[in-house]
Amino acid sequence: MPTPYLCLHVEREGSLSLYQQVCRQIVRAVQEGRLRGGDALPPSRALAEQLNVSRTVVVKAYEHLHAEGYLEARRGSGTRISETAASAVSVPSPAAGAAVDPVLPLVVSGDSRLWRGPGAVRESSLVSERVFADFRHGSPSLQDFPVSAWRKAVQDAYARVTSSSLDYGPAEGAHALRVEVARMLGHSRAMVCDPAQVLMTTGATQALDILVRLLVRKDDVVLVEDPCHLVLRQIFGVSDGRVVSVPVDGEGMRVDDITPRLRASGIDPARVRLVYVTPSHQFPTGVVMSRRRRHALREWASLHEAYIVEDDYHNEFTFTEENMSALASGDESGRVIYVGTFSKTLFPALRIGFAVVPHELVREFLGIKWIADRLSPSVEQEALAQFLSDGSYARHIGRMRRLYRQRRRALLEALYGRFGGGVRISGEAAGLHVLVSLLDTGLSEEEIAREALRRGVRVYPASDYFTENPPADPSFLLGYACLPTERIPEGIARLAEAAGVR
Repeated sequence: MPTPYLCLHVEREGSLSLYQQVCRQIVRAVQEGRLRGGDALPPSRALAEQLNVSRTVVVKAYEHLHAEGYLEARRGSGTRISETAASAVSVPSPAAGAAVDPVLPLVVSGDSRLWRGPGAVRESSLVSERVFADFRHGSPSLQDFPVSAWRKAVQDAYARVTSSSLDYGPAEGAHALRVEVARMLGHSRAMVCDPAQVLMTTGATQALDILVRLLVRKDDVVLVEDPCHLVLRQIFGVSDGRVVSVPVDGEGMRVDDITPRLRASGIDPARVRLVYVTPSHQFPTGVVMSRRRRHALREWASLHEAYIVEDDYHNEFTFTEENMSALASGDESGRVIYVGTFSKTLFPALRIGFAVVPHELVREFLGIKWIADRLSPSVEQEALAQFLSDGSYARHIGRMRRLYRQRRRALLEALYGRFGGGVRISGEAAGLHVLVSLLDTGLSEEEIAREALRRGVRVYPASDYFTENPPADPSFLLGYACLPTERIPEGIARLAEAAGVR
């Protein structure tokens, strides 16, 4: 329910307009932790009455903060603080000549990682103008999502709704959607899977969390790539098992290093229960795992009776002539668990992901999911099933591939044009970001990121993703999906200035 009372006040004689004051105080409440992602705000009419101002003042403030990514509004749920507050937030400028302290933006990376660690640009040190180019990674181009087609699918789903479909549904998800996902994976990832193996989850993160609970016990071992997503280390780290990092090179996880690395640490390879990999677009390097390494990893897992968790988070977006099939497509021993999500192809707020698990794990997987959240939203699943079956999804993916290809080309041309031989780029073959190392700058990641932000460009340091051997040169994850093509060249030009390249 909405927050019954929000401690705000306005000054009639202040230098800021009333709606600017409301904006500023809500932003500050988020930055100080008094308001958190998902918290509901009072209805505009109620807050207007509390502040003794016109409702127009509150509506205008809410609209501005919604446009900046701080708020999200859903029919029937009111206005809430966004779970993934936009990293580029600005409070409306005061009247000309008015002197006010700048409101610092809430710094949240594209992968929902709060900035921390030696390579991070900290919120307290940043004072910037509105960001011109945010090379955010981890989100699709939401402004290009076909809202009208999705609205039709949702309306049709509710038109078919019955009393039973409004009740608690099956933990495994809507049958129609599971059938469509199995068909989609057969087409795009060369996988042959029974719809009974396709289990719907609340995003890929829940699938991974369930797998850890299901498979990892005390003294078991989980192997992860190095570098790796910070959230994954957190998910695996809360288990009773031991997390061991395995280096990645230009072909993906170095499978030949696994056994020697374990034995050097006194670990029996038979204790390994899970091997987590991102073979289609390794995070964050963007490397595509070679066929040789894929075969070797499947052989290693089969020999040691370990499960491979294949996180195919960017599965639809490749930019080479060869679209390599999923690691799971060549799995004859049933050791690969495939995890996917619609957050990157459609929109994160949908919160629908899935796991394709071996038949012998289905029952236990669903037992844990039933306890965790009973079921994922049912009607939205029916809408997504229609979106897939009527061709809307395929058309959307086709448009996005063309758009992302254009933005990727603009990014690469700008990088090579500005930095020449002073840049090293990894991951351009697939996905929605690249890993960029700037050579011989004499500056640190933090210094470059700070100077870039002063010039209106936000970039994301990469060193924190490495547990061993971080990049010798300042390196950044540059996402391009959310950034208009025409802003990319100027954004890179400003980054080059920040790095001391003229």
